[in-house]
Amino acid sequence: MSNDFLICPKCQSKNIQNINDRKWFCPDCGFDLYNNVAAAVGLIIEDTDGTLIFEIRAKEPRKGFLALPGGFCDPDESAEQAAFRECREETGVEPSSIKYIASFPNTYIYKEIKYKTCDLFFSAEFTKTEKTIIEQMQGEESEVTGFKSIRINSIDDIDNLPLAFESAHKALKVWFSQNHK
Repeated sequence: MSNDFLICPKCQSKNIQNINDRKWFCPDCGFDLYNNVAAAVGLIIEDTDGTLIFEIRAKEPRKGFLALPGGFCDPDESAEQAAFRECREETGVEPSSIKYIASFPNTYIYKEIKYKTCDLFFSAEFTKTEKTIIEQMQGEESEVTGFKSIRINSIDDIDNLPLAFESAHKALKVWFSQNHK
C-alpha cells in the first residue's frame, strides 16, 4: 500500500511523482508536498486496583482491538495538552498529572492511506476517589465501544494483548520495566 496522487492537485498534470512515499513533486508546475510524520499521544492508565485500563476501539483501523486512550495532536497543541484533551474526550475523565514514558514510530492506515506517526506515551495520575477510575469512564461512542481492565504481571502478558498498535506494545514494555524492578 502506498500513498499516491495520480494528478497534481495544483495544475492537474498527470506527471506528478511520488518519491519514496515521502514527497510528491510535479515537474510541470513545481508543486511539492511532503508526507511529514504526525504526532500522536497515548496514555497508560493504572486503576486503583493496579490493573491497566484499555479502550476497545469502535472504528478502523483495528476496530475491536485494545488501545490506550489517545489520538492525534491538534495544530498548535503540545503533546502534553493533547494527552489531557484526548483522555478527557475518549474516557470522560482527566488525569491530575501525566509523566512522559517514551516515544515510538507507528504506521496508522486509515481508509487506505498510510500515515506515519510518532506516538508519545505518558502515564496518567489521578487523584484518589471513592470509585475506581474505570467506573468513572464514559467512552466517546465514535471512538470507544467499552473499556477493559487487565492486570499486567509480565512482559509475556503485554505480548499476548490484542493491541491495535505496535507502538503501544513497546510503550507498555518500557512502562513495565520502569515500574516492576
